[in-house]
Amino acid sequence: MHFRAKLCVSMLVMAVLFGLAAVPARAQDKQHVVSLSDLNNDAAEQARTRQSNLEAVRTLLSSEPAQKALKSAHLDYQKIDKAVGQLSDEDLMKLAERSRQAQSDFAAGRISDRDLLWIILIALGIVVLALALR
Repeated sequence: MHFRAKLCVSMLVMAVLFGLAAVPARAQDKQHVVSLSDLNNDAAEQARTRQSNLEAVRTLLSSEPAQKALKSAHLDYQKIDKAVGQLSDEDLMKLAERSRQAQSDFAAGRISDRDLLWIILIALGIVVLALALR
């Protein structure tokens, strides 16, 4: 009789453990606060924003005044381009805003070639400084 009692108790304990193991599985069936498609959309939007910022900076750096500035500072465009790609999203966003503003000011005639060269040299300094501080 003692053996049957132990067997019943151990079977009861195993049944309770299996029942408790099923609770977390059922909890995963509930809707999450943020859906997977929302997370995917946010990640895709961040990637598009980063790509747009990279293009803005690269457009400025590939311009004729920027190429002159790079040559006068004895800098290689490929190295600078690689460094720009390594900037954090925040640093890249700030640099892209300045690049867009400089391009629009130059196109509107509000700044001269010389002013644009200074802006580009300062932007290059920011890139070098941001990477050095990492």
